[in-house]
Amino acid sequence: MTQNRRQMWDDRQLPGTDTACRKRALSSSSCLFALLVFAALACGGCQTSLPPLPNPPGPKTAVRLSPGDTIKVSYADESVSDQTQKIRRDGKVSLPSIGEVTAAGKRIIDFQNQLVSLYEDKLENSDLVVTLESGAVGVTVSGFANKPGKLSFDRPTTVFQAIMEAGGVSDYGSLSNIHLTRIINGEQRTETLNLRPAIRGELTKPKYVQDGDVIYISRSLF
Repeated sequence: MTQNRRQMWDDRQLPGTDTACRKRALSSSSCLFALLVFAALACGGCQTSLPPLPNPPGPKTAVRLSPGDTIKVSYADESVSDQTQKIRRDGKVSLPSIGEVTAAGKRIIDFQNQLVSLYEDKLENSDLVVTLESGAVGVTVSGFANKPGKLSFDRPTTVFQAIMEAGGVSDYGSLSNIHLTRIINGEQRTETLNLRPAIRGELTKPKYVQDGDVIYISRSLF
């Protein structure tokens, strides 16, 4: 009789024990799944360290002429009127006596020296001065900005300043995951920037934009 009671007791305990085991197994599986999801999100938020883009422009960097820039050519020879022209889309300007000359892509001093050389056989006094009257830099800010779009600047501007001009980073954007894309020697290259230290007031080296740059603000994971 005792043995039968013990068998009945064991039979009653087995279902409950099995249920408890299943609950523990499900709980372990849930924890593992949550851990895997967290790891995936963490890895997704990891930034790929891309090399800095070469020759970032700044206030002390020699300006190179671009299409859309307005230049003034002041002649020492009084027989020629001073010229104020906008560099065309093909990068050229048309000047008296020498015709079309490519200006885009050249430093102002180099373009000036080129014109002096071209005018040596055309004028009694070939001395002249080239000045940049206005230079527009077009930058596109996209992604999670409050006011994404194309912006134009006529003075040296940093990536941080360009983003602020676009209304700043939206609530869903990430200041630590900014992608700056630039065309260099016919190739499109991208650098990842972290602007969060600048927001915190830390000393950082500014990155200046160039004409044609695209700034993409990535989505924040948190």
